[in-house]
Amino acid sequence: MRIIIKEAGVEYNKKDAPLLNTPEQVYKECQELAESDTEVFVVLCVNARNKMISSDIISCGILDQSTVAPREIFRTAIMKNACRIILLHNHPTGDTTPSAEDISITKKLIECGKTLEINVLDHVIIGSNGSFTSMREGGVLSF
Repeated sequence: MRIIIKEAGVEYNKKDAPLLNTPEQVYKECQELAESDTEVFVVLCVNARNKMISSDIISCGILDQSTVAPREIFRTAIMKNACRIILLHNHPTGDTTPSAEDISITKKLIECGKTLEINVLDHVIIGSNGSFTSMREGGVLSF
């Protein structure tokens, strides 16, 4: 596993690219994010078969928030030629319950993705205690 926090812009070749069909697979690939004591927002760019193209840090914040701009996320996806993305960030507090801000930005990103024809597959939140929450599986939003 490549450590996302320490390696911004990790790119994967097609042969070794991990498959990301479930939140558990996303967590397995990115569990090192739980070690960060500040919020880190990552976009995972995937191809049409859900194989990872790249993992890119979009924002590093403070203890309980990070700033995310849709243009940064979708610029990365477009540059990587991704047709799908998975959003991912950590909650250093360990509580993986989506905040009102998490839900709001995810709604905005889903709509932006529809316009750009880049599907947002999920938004996974990783806690410092090894837990994670999938906003898709949790039924928080319609993706």
